[in-house]
Amino acid sequence: MNEDILILGAGESGVGAAKLALSLGYTPFVSDAGSGKSAFLAELDADGIEYEVGGHNPSIWPMVKTVVKSPGIPEDSSVVEELRSGGAEVISEIEFASRNYEGKVIAITGANGKTTTTSLIYQLLKNAGIKVSCVGNIGTSWAREISTSSEPSDVVVVETSSFQLDGTVSFKPDVAVLLNIAPDHLDRYGYSLENYAKSKWRITVNQGPKDYLVYNYDDEVIKELLKSTGTKAQLMPVSANKALMPGEFGSGLNPENKEEFLIYTHNKQTFTMTIQELALQGKHNLFNSMAAGVTGRILELRNEGIRESLANFEGIEHRLEYVADVNQIRFINDSKATNVNSVWYAMECIDRPIIWIVGGIDKGNDYRDIIPLVKEKVKHMICLGKDNKKLIKTFSDYVDSVHIAESAEEAVQIGYDLGIPKDTVLLSPACASFDLFGSYEERGNKFKKAVKGL
Repeated sequence: MNEDILILGAGESGVGAAKLALSLGYTPFVSDAGSGKSAFLAELDADGIEYEVGGHNPSIWPMVKTVVKSPGIPEDSSVVEELRSGGAEVISEIEFASRNYEGKVIAITGANGKTTTTSLIYQLLKNAGIKVSCVGNIGTSWAREISTSSEPSDVVVVETSSFQLDGTVSFKPDVAVLLNIAPDHLDRYGYSLENYAKSKWRITVNQGPKDYLVYNYDDEVIKELLKSTGTKAQLMPVSANKALMPGEFGSGLNPENKEEFLIYTHNKQTFTMTIQELALQGKHNLFNSMAAGVTGRILELRNEGIRESLANFEGIEHRLEYVADVNQIRFINDSKATNVNSVWYAMECIDRPIIWIVGGIDKGNDYRDIIPLVKEKVKHMICLGKDNKKLIKTFSDYVDSVHIAESAEEAVQIGYDLGIPKDTVLLSPACASFDLFGSYEERGNKFKKAVKGL
């Protein structure tokens, strides 16, 4: 093929795209405005892939027909706009990967619950003996998986963010799972929930009548998008509040026993499970489990296999992760909670007094929705971030005390000193991590290390 292809960004997504391009016979060139991580650059060196760091040199642009953009680069960036005006097609890594994958595609998106639901679906399929891969926002890029796997999977489960969906053109999942739409990353979308919602809706725009959209029936934004924009996919509504009546498709509570939920799809075999049997408890996890179960039934997995997988799932690191009890004070790592809605779910699950560690880079958050929960459940607030003015202004009147920490170690020590038996110290930041940490994983790991050092 020997055609130039430009990759913008030298992270996991960009390096994965470069590897796939090379395996397909393209001549990839990787360009990163930052310094690039040494591990990723070493991979490019090992594969003989040329790259530049510290800026984008436009000299190659006239020769490029295809550009694969990493999700961290906004659609309206000057580089992207200049490349498009020059006639290049600029796409996301998941669009590039999807054009080179022949198996079934299950894609999951939403403001909250993506990683948990993606992992649940992957576990269902894996336990059923299906050759399945799990990729995307959850860790390994889809492009890397295709290029490095010795044997292609029959099904891929893709966790997709709004940033990844922005650069899609023909991406068409066989099953799309839309969990919820709540304010997140609004700084990237002109502080407009409508713009953010349109990005999420791209998961279904190319679906046809043989495809499925599993969606949150309780989410008003999604219901409005269904009315205004619509989809050609077959609809599978899921509700953790509404009963599933005879003849209805999707998942809901058992009208005869609200302690059970039902799943009914076109396969016409009813699945029933008690809520108490689920490995993951809490209303939001009930919904995630129901959505995963519906996906399993669409793919005609056995009821007993679905039940076993949902009952034995072990959970996700950094998402409501139990760390330890120290002198009867519980420590919970919810570092992945980078928006207000995730914090709401976390607090809703906890039935003990909370010492809340919060803060980081605000993404246009509106904290008003969680004020009632904070008033009801939070005793003390510990701000872990460089700019805490907005948090302090919003919540200082509703908690007993406010404290400032400049490291995870300091935050944990303050939480421990403030705590009494039966309290919970909850790291649930509502913000991105990049002011003090390299990632939410680093933030969570430092929190856990500090707890274990008490």
